[in-house]
Amino acid sequence: MTIQAVILCGGLGTRLKPITNKIPKPLAPLNGKPFIDYLLKQLKSQRIKNVLLLTGYLGDLIKKKVGDGRKYGLKITYSDGPVNWDTGRRLWESKKFLDKEFLLLYSDNFTSFNLNNLKSFHRKKKSSITLTISKKTPGNISVSKNQIVKNFVIKRSKKNNFVEIGYMIINKKTLFEEFKNKNCNLSELLRSLSKKKQVSAFEAIDDYYSISDKKRLKLTEKYLSKKKIILIDRDGVINYKAKKARYINFWLEFEFIPRTYKSLKKLSKNGFRFIVISNQAGIGRGETKLKELNKIHRNMIKKFKTDGIDIMKVYFCPHNWNEGCFCRKPKPGMLFQASKDFNFRLDNTLFIGDDPRDLIAAKKANCKGILWRNNNKYPEIDDLVKKSLKCG
Repeated sequence: MTIQAVILCGGLGTRLKPITNKIPKPLAPLNGKPFIDYLLKQLKSQRIKNVLLLTGYLGDLIKKKVGDGRKYGLKITYSDGPVNWDTGRRLWESKKFLDKEFLLLYSDNFTSFNLNNLKSFHRKKKSSITLTISKKTPGNISVSKNQIVKNFVIKRSKKNNFVEIGYMIINKKTLFEEFKNKNCNLSELLRSLSKKKQVSAFEAIDDYYSISDKKRLKLTEKYLSKKKIILIDRDGVINYKAKKARYINFWLEFEFIPRTYKSLKKLSKNGFRFIVISNQAGIGRGETKLKELNKIHRNMIKKFKTDGIDIMKVYFCPHNWNEGCFCRKPKPGMLFQASKDFNFRLDNTLFIGDDPRDLIAAKKANCKGILWRNNNKYPEIDDLVKKSLKCG
C-alpha cells in the first residue's frame, strides 16, 4: 500500500537571499528546474501518488508552478497559512488533510532513499515516528544500538553524531497527542517523543544534500545535474575471468571480452563514462601483488582511452572474503565512495555485473543493477543500458 507524502514548504529561506526575495525556497532554480521538481519526481519514482504541500511564504507561486501534480503523475493538494506559522502549526492546521500515517519531507533537503526499505524498518521497530538520519558531527541526534533515538537536541553538539534530514514516517495520532501548544516547532515534538523512546532512526544510504544556503545550493545543483556515468564490474564483464579460485595476477593474463569492448565504444560515443567496481581478494590472500594489479588497471585504462572509452576510476576491494570489510561486494561501500568522489546520484545510475552479488550491492546502494554474462542468452551491454534507461 502506498503512503501519503507531505512537504513542509512554508519557510522564508532567509539564508538563500537574494534568491528568495522574489521566490520561495522550494522554487530555487537548480540546473534550470525548481528544486521541488526533484523532490516530486523522486516521490513519483517511489510509487507515491498523493502529496500534500504545506505552504506559507509566497505559497501562491508554488501552487502556480506545481499545480495539481498531473504533470508529475501525482495528485497534489495544499494547506496554506501565514508566513509566521512555525512547522508545528502548519502540521496542526493541516490535520484534516493528513492520513493516519504519512511521509514528511523538508523542502530544502534531498537524499537517495528507498521507500520500501524505510517502511519495512518502521514496521519492524513499531515506532511512532521513524526519522531518516545522516552521519554528521556536530549533530542533533544520538542513537542507541537498537536504533532508537536516545537524545534529540535543538542545537547541534559534538556529543551527537547524526542529524535528522526529513524523509520521516509519522503516526498521525501519536504526533497530535504530543501537541501542548499548536504554535510550536516540529523539532520540539520530535524531542519530546524521543524522550519517551518512541522515535527510531533509519540511517540514510547516501549523503544528504541541501539548498538551505547559497553554498550548499551550488553543491546540490552539481549533485542533481544529469551525469552519464555507468558503474561496471571487471572480471567476467570487462575481461575474461581466471579459472575458479584463481586470479588475474599479471597484465599478460588480462584479456578483454570483445562484446563488452564493442558495447563500451558505442556507449562512449553517446557520452557515457565508466567507473569500475571490482572485488580483488587475491590481494588479501597474498596471491596478487598490488604493484601488478595497479599495472593491470593502468594498462586497461590506457587501452580503453585509445578508443575513446573514459574509465574515470577503478575501485577495488583488496580484502579476503572473511575480513568483514564494508567494500567487498555484495556490500555497497565502493559504490558509496564513488558517489561521494564524483558527486553523482546512485538512484539515477546503472551498475553492470555478472554475479548476483553485484545486484545485491546495487540494491543496497539504491542503484539499478543489470546482470550481464558473456553468452548468447544476454543482449549486448549497450542494448541492456538503453532498455534500462527507457524503463527508468
